[in-house]
Amino acid sequence: MEQKTLLVVDDNEEIRDALSEYLTRSGFIVHLAEDGDAMWQCLAKHDVNLIILDIMLPGDDGLTLCSKIRQTSHVPIIMLTAVTDEIDRIAGLEIGADDYITKTFSPRELLARIKALLRRSQFTSTIPLNRKLRFLDWTFDTVKRQLSHIDGNAIKLSGSDYSLLLMMLQNPNKLLSRDDIAQCIWGRDADPFERGIDVQMSRLRKHFNDVDRSLIVTVRNKGYMLAVDAISEE
Repeated sequence: MEQKTLLVVDDNEEIRDALSEYLTRSGFIVHLAEDGDAMWQCLAKHDVNLIILDIMLPGDDGLTLCSKIRQTSHVPIIMLTAVTDEIDRIAGLEIGADDYITKTFSPRELLARIKALLRRSQFTSTIPLNRKLRFLDWTFDTVKRQLSHIDGNAIKLSGSDYSLLLMMLQNPNKLLSRDDIAQCIWGRDADPFERGIDVQMSRLRKHFNDVDRSLIVTVRNKGYMLAVDAISEE
């Protein structure tokens, strides 16, 4: 099996070294960066399969860096946050982070989330070439990871947005539970009070201007449903 390459971006040397040692023992190639400048230098030199990105960094913070990465890349991103920074966690998901974990995490939990995101990334990279899904006035290009409207407006989708929309279009008019959605975007079941799923759905609705929630329907206490059929084209 091909070794996967990770990039850890954190200004705390102890955290960087500890993660590097643990993840290297777990079979990964690990690169380290202490700030945004070092991160960009590393990304220019190496093909990276996943980024672990601290929010609190000198210079550009993690949220700013995540937003800039998403302008050109769909690489999975896990944000490292402080325990109480719920606003930062939600903001990270809104700008395209795939998952977040607090700095009280156990290495095993982080490893499980890394493996889950890499599995998801591998799945979404195997979509047949030139495949498009059409629904209402929209076309979803699964190769370019682009959502286009009939008026010419085009939106590049982040990794989690891409995976979520793909799953919903492959299961139209079908109730998807919160666990189904969490497994799709994070590779794990939903936590009892998981707000990240609602943030993801809110962001997806904004792409469609689904103000009245008639396209993506909320089924209270159960999950969500895409209330439209999709036509597949090669």
